[in-house]
Amino acid sequence: MRIPVGESVALVIDIQEKLFPHIQDREQLVLNCQKLIRGLSVLDVPFIVTEQYPKGLGSTIEPIKSIIPGADPLEKISFSCCGDEKFDSSLKNFHRKYIIIAGIEAHVCVLQTVLDLAEQGYQPVVIEDCISSRKLNDKIVAVQRMRQEGAIISTVESILFELCQQAGTETFKQISKMVK
Repeated sequence: MRIPVGESVALVIDIQEKLFPHIQDREQLVLNCQKLIRGLSVLDVPFIVTEQYPKGLGSTIEPIKSIIPGADPLEKISFSCCGDEKFDSSLKNFHRKYIIIAGIEAHVCVLQTVLDLAEQGYQPVVIEDCISSRKLNDKIVAVQRMRQEGAIISTVESILFELCQQAGTETFKQISKMVK
């Protein structure tokens, strides 16, 4: 089963100023997320961005926020993005099945969102090299659980080329430069 670009929306979960410095492999995480965001932008995939209690955890980090087209983060206080009226409404308005997910923390907000999305009939697509936690083992266990619950696990390069579908196009050329 391929993931169709026209049925996909990207979800960037809680990559925030006060939490980010404590995340495992954060330098590589931000680079991977930037590649993902830029590639999905070339493919015209729309974005939803969330922030967990921004009064306490700060805003989305600038290297991420500055490159997301039309970034207007949705504030939330529940761990899962689902169940928040603004998020649910925003997601429904896209009328898309595949939710391409990046964010932190893998074992809390990302995991709970994935579980709820799957329960609601969406297909979560977790970009493994674009999620992390403070502790590596928490991420590892969370990815295992997400896979068991039906999430598709992918990587930045894999998802971008899957959505691109063919070589030789201008889109392919742009994405190819990004992932190198």
